Amino acid sequence: MEPLISIQIQDIRPYFNPGDLIECDYQIDAIPANEIQAVEASVVWYTEGKGDEDMGVHYFERRVLSDDENDLRQWRRFTTTLPNSPLSFDGELIQVCWCVRVRAFLKQGKEYCFEHPFRLGNVESSRAVS
Repeated sequence: MEPLISIQIQDIRPYFNPGDLIECDYQIDAIPANEIQAVEASVVWYTEGKGDEDMGVHYFERRVLSDDENDLRQWRRFTTTLPNSPLSFDGELIQVCWCVRVRAFLKQGKEYCFEHPFRLGNVESSRAVS
């Protein structure tokens, strides 16, 4: 059975400005607690389109099973201040995308990932409207 990964961005809006706080909650469900070895939560940007693709990690946390944390499925919250760049962009040749990403690593070696996209900045699209 595949785990169900939920991500909620608090105060969701059409876009966040540089310097805004982004507050996110996440949890993993539909899998026994003892099956999860580690969970990573991050805020990342990446490019898509022509040419080389790039990626940057703005925020990162990794949680592992321990005596203090014996159930990685529980709701967890993190907050981070968004950077000045790169801003979200939808161009004809390249797109800059931002997301909150949660990855669950299971004991048998499988990995599951879920992303919740958001926009940083209010840059207009340069794509032609047809």
